[in-house]
Order: sequence, then structure tokens, then C-alpha cells
Amino acid sequence: MAIVYDHISENKQKTALLLGAFFVLIIGLGFVFSQAYGSPEILYIAVGFSICYALISYYFSANITLSLSRAHAVDRSVTPELYQVIENLCITAGLPTPKIYIIEDTAINAFATGRNPQNAVIVFTTGILQKLNKTELEGVAAHELSHIGNYDIRLMTLVVVLVGLLTLLADFFLRFSFHTRGGRSRNNQAQLIFMVAGIALALLSPIIASLIQLAISRKREFLADSSGILLTRYPEGLASALEKISLDTEPLEAANKATAHLYIANPLRNRHNGIGWFAGLFNTHPPIEERVRRLRGMA
Repeated sequence: MAIVYDHISENKQKTALLLGAFFVLIIGLGFVFSQAYGSPEILYIAVGFSICYALISYYFSANITLSLSRAHAVDRSVTPELYQVIENLCITAGLPTPKIYIIEDTAINAFATGRNPQNAVIVFTTGILQKLNKTELEGVAAHELSHIGNYDIRLMTLVVVLVGLLTLLADFFLRFSFHTRGGRSRNNQAQLIFMVAGIALALLSPIIASLIQLAISRKREFLADSSGILLTRYPEGLASALEKISLDTEPLEAANKATAHLYIANPLRNRHNGIGWFAGLFNTHPPIEERVRRLRGMA
């Protein structure tokens, strides 16, 4: 179990590092444009807006995600067997029982969200409840509880918030630059250099931030698979569930790019058929075949 606690500590450290890295990018973007326009207030506005946006998004991200996914809460009377599975695994993991939500969709998928274990939610599609047997469902539930126990949900929430924030600021600065071209930025050579640097930074920052987000998401899936097996002691359950998910051709109607990385398997995988290492950079999840191979190697 020591390895699990190491990963929790690692996630908390990465949370702090990510916050620092993203805010450095945001401050850098604001600084470059403040120099380009000779207006220090641009930097102050960018930093102030970033802090407010990050705090609001962080505390309300779960509600926003559930709304985007068209999920609704269910109680024990609706899904008694699912509640029993979750509660038994939570006792084993030493976690509080999360709220359970359902997406009315025949696709096979699930995800966890929230700021921490005390505010966590696990979401299942009706398809996953209908098409998986009990041991497979336990494997999926253990995987999602591992995301909660490992504080992946906090890490990924912060990453999504900050990537969105950086993209929003970059888009604002780009639009501002093109609408004000020919202004005072051309009156000074240094300002012109800062303007060019600012546009380049505004173009590249969201791409770099998104690649960081996707790389972290892929690593978290491998970790949650491994941690989930510590709860069920049965790798074949999750391996079999992942195989069924990989063969499922039903599109998940509520899926979108903003929430795709949260699911146990990429809900957009049938919409993106790129191959090769370059396409792999933009995948939210590692290949299911690789995950199944690793799981069966643990048996």
C-alpha cells in the first residue's frame, strides 16, 4: 500500500507544480503584452482575472462537468447493487462513499470528478450497468475510486481549469493584437519585438498546455488501473471490462473534448482515427490493448 500513498503525495506535489507552471505562463503572457502596449495594467488585469477564474472554476468544476455530461443523481432505491459494490470497495479503500450519478446513454463508460474524496462523484452510463457483469463493474468502480483516492480528480480538475484559462487569455490577446495593429506598438522597436513574442507565445501556450494535460491524463489511467487492482485483487475483472468497452460502437452523445479525459476510456475514440506517434500525442487515454496487457500481466 505504500506505493499508493507515494502516488497521493506525488499528485499533491504535481498539483502545486502545475499551479506554479501555469501561472508563470499566464504572468509571462500578460507581461509580454503589457510591454508591447506600454501598459502595465494589462499584467495586473490578467493576473487578477486568472485568480478569480481559477477559483470559481475549481470550486464549481464538478457541477459544470455533471451538467455538460447530462448526468443526474440516483439513490440506493434505484441502483441498490451498484451502491453495494461502491460501498464495499470504499470500505476496503478507506474512502467516504461518493455520490453516484447516471448518464442515460447506452454507451459503456464511466468517470469520477470532484475536488477531493469528500466531494467526489462517480458517474456511470446506463450502458455500463446493463452490459457489464458484477466483477467487471467492480473493476471499473475500483478504477474510478482509485482516481478519487489518488487525488487524480483534483489534479485533472486544476489542469482543465488552467488549460482553459490559458486558452481564453491567449485568444483574448490575439484578438486584441489584431484589432489594435498599427497603434503605438509600432512606435518603438522594443514594443514591436514584444508584440511578435506575445503573438508567438499566445499561439503556442494553449498547444503546449494541452499536450501537458493529455500526457498527465494518460499516465493517470495506468496508475488508476494498478491502484484499482489493489482493491479488487482481480485484474481480469477490469481487463474484461476494458475489452467490452473497446468493442462498444455506441457513441456517447454527451461526450465532448472538455470532459473526454475524465472517462475510463476515450468516449471520442471513434471520432479520431489518427495513427502513429504524432496522433498519439493528442490522445486522452493510453491504448486499451496496452492497459489490458498490463492488467493481465499482474494476474
